[in-house]
Amino acid sequence: MRNSPLSLNKYDLVTLWLLLIFASGAWNIYQRKEAQNQLYLETARSFFSLIVTTREWNSSMGGVYVPVSEKIQPNPYLDIPDRDLQTTNGTALTKINPAYMTRLIAELAEKNNSVRFHITSLNPIRPANAPESWEIPPLQSFEKNFQSEFAKVDTQSRKYLYMAPLITQESCLACHARQGYKVGDVRGGISITLNTQPLDAFPIVVSHVLIALSGSLVILFFSTRLNNAIALLQKQSRIDGLTQIYNRGFFDEYLHREYLRCRRNKNNLSILLCDVDLFKDFNDAYGHQAGDYVLKKIARSLSTTLRRPGDLAARYGGEEFGIVLPDTPPDGALVIAEMLRASIEALQIPHQGNTVSKMVTISIGVYTYQGDALSIDEILSRADKALYRAKEKGRNIVCSYSHPHFTGDQTSPT
Repeated sequence: MRNSPLSLNKYDLVTLWLLLIFASGAWNIYQRKEAQNQLYLETARSFFSLIVTTREWNSSMGGVYVPVSEKIQPNPYLDIPDRDLQTTNGTALTKINPAYMTRLIAELAEKNNSVRFHITSLNPIRPANAPESWEIPPLQSFEKNFQSEFAKVDTQSRKYLYMAPLITQESCLACHARQGYKVGDVRGGISITLNTQPLDAFPIVVSHVLIALSGSLVILFFSTRLNNAIALLQKQSRIDGLTQIYNRGFFDEYLHREYLRCRRNKNNLSILLCDVDLFKDFNDAYGHQAGDYVLKKIARSLSTTLRRPGDLAARYGGEEFGIVLPDTPPDGALVIAEMLRASIEALQIPHQGNTVSKMVTISIGVYTYQGDALSIDEILSRADKALYRAKEKGRNIVCSYSHPHFTGDQTSPT
């Protein structure tokens, strides 16, 4: 009649599964991107640390003299008396201070490793060391002690930008004291620019697509089987084991639902209670196995005689059967009840103890509820009274509680 509340919506499960896989894929891509950025950060920090170390060594030595060549010329911004020397054999030497050395290392690194170093300051001695536009905010933040390093991925240029401050040391004052720097001051920074690689998310995407597809197929397969099992269990819980029609539990559930609908819409709801005439005598004469066979035949006949989808036949208890006829007025209920009675009589099952016809027959009580204030128990009680009157009238007839003028074999308890 309706789906079980325990049934699983396989498409909802697949949707949930796909959402989980999508979230997993997005998380894995995010984690890989974070790991890639962390690698860039650690690489940039290592380069910065190496440069600072070489600068400190140079500074602690008071500078390093190297031969003047086409590539290395005296530093015009190094204003010290001993900037240039000449050896006894005539080789011209010039002093390389930390800033000049950093620039030379940067040129070599950019040429060989695609790594760019830039020593810069908001107050540079050498104009070419002026900061680029992206370097200005970090330098300002360093001077105000707002941050200790800066790192950013520039998605447009596909560059990883890193900068950390240069702290003034005692050996640095020889060149920078006249600029007003003191030991511990931030006098600038070194930026490091690395080439980035596009994130390779293809393996993650492919693996998650395969997992999503295989998981969806598994969910569809097993949820279908599980729903079938649930439906079977639900059906078995509603079906009478002997007669294979609906049992008393489902009869009560269905009647309650139709009763509420009838009260809401003010429709007709007819209830039929059927009883096998003198069934105890049949069991005594033919045996319980034969009695079970008769109940099965009657149940099958009642079910097949009811043709409308909403009509329901159920085993009410023992040799009694209940019929629910939604949207059925009193006259229509009597017509259907007579069809049911006749269908059982037409089975021609011998019953020598039945004084009415020597065949198995049933008596039927009918009541039509029309949305008034009666309870379900009162409705069933009225149908039962009609059935009781049918037995009093000689059995194998239909009696209606609310149709006193019905003629023929049928009658009313009033």
